[in-house]
Amino acid sequence: MNTSPTRLEPQALQRLLLNRFAMAQGTYAMVLLLLTLAIVTGHGRVSLDVLLLGAIPLVLSQLVFFLLLRSGRNLRLRDPGMIEAQVLVALFWQTVLLGCLDDAARSTLLAFYVPILLFGLFQLPPRAFARCAAFAFVGFVGLEWSDASFQLQSAAEPPFLQLATLSALLFWLCLFGRHVNAMRQRMRQRRHALVAHQNTLRGMMRQLEDQASTDELTGLCNRRYFLRLAEHELSHLPAQAQYGLALIDLDHFKRINDRYGHAAGDRVLQTFATLAQACLREGDVLARYGGEEFVLLLPNVNLDQISVCCERLREAFAAAEPLGLALGGLSLSIGMTSLQHGDNLDHALQRADQALYRAKHNGRNRCEASWEPSDARADRRSASS
Repeated sequence: MNTSPTRLEPQALQRLLLNRFAMAQGTYAMVLLLLTLAIVTGHGRVSLDVLLLGAIPLVLSQLVFFLLLRSGRNLRLRDPGMIEAQVLVALFWQTVLLGCLDDAARSTLLAFYVPILLFGLFQLPPRAFARCAAFAFVGFVGLEWSDASFQLQSAAEPPFLQLATLSALLFWLCLFGRHVNAMRQRMRQRRHALVAHQNTLRGMMRQLEDQASTDELTGLCNRRYFLRLAEHELSHLPAQAQYGLALIDLDHFKRINDRYGHAAGDRVLQTFATLAQACLREGDVLARYGGEEFVLLLPNVNLDQISVCCERLREAFAAAEPLGLALGGLSLSIGMTSLQHGDNLDHALQRADQALYRAKHNGRNRCEASWEPSDARADRRSASS
């Protein structure tokens, strides 16, 4: 007598089903104790020896359910909790146990039909629950008819009163079960609608995050996102690791805008972004720093690798031909520096900017480097020496 949710992981579902199976066994134990009490107080039609002997098939039936749950074979069934089967078996044994009592005790323990059916009330569909209720009613009618046939029914307790009470309880439970099922359907629909709204909101949040961190024209990271990412990387930089940092400026970009228009300038920016992403490794970070200026972060590189990467970018852009434009002579200038443990991002950007200025001053279309440490790191080194 247990219920089975349908949207749990198998391991969690099995734990839940076993816990509820244990609760059902507690109900069986309670009924058997009350039945024993009834027999001891003179309300039984069988002896305790017969009761103990009759309890053996009951225990065996529950052992079958337990072995199915422990083995995991129940998960192959359409209903892993075997709800209807367990409820029907419990109703059968309830009727058998009532047959061991006289009329007075039977009227008292008749109420245990209700908790048995409640185990299936919240999971069984209305038709299945109605079948279980009908099984209970037919079983009890058969019990009363058997007593009447063998003249075991007491004249002081008319059978129709018990039948009327049981039928009223079962009818009410069926109505309540339909109401519960309708509420569950509405709750499921609302839950699905809520999940759909949550997914929509998550999608909108992702779009907003992308818009807040991405340059719309080039599709690269924007300056704010890059600075936040670089600060995070620098703060977690191991002592022996080294990153490369480069500022990239497209040469004579204002001239392109003035001569060919801003649409041509946008095409040049997009061409550089596409070429650069093709030249870089996975994990390298390229961002639009502002206007025609870009910034590049190269994780885990030495000085030679920084130079080689920047030269590759410069040569690729010099050979580029933006689609639909005949510009000729595209070039860029790059200022390079390195980042190490304990470095300061602002100081490193200043070093790269100084190197970029030298590249511009020395004729453009070139890469210049400023590898010297920042003033703060130099001060720490001189203090430690």
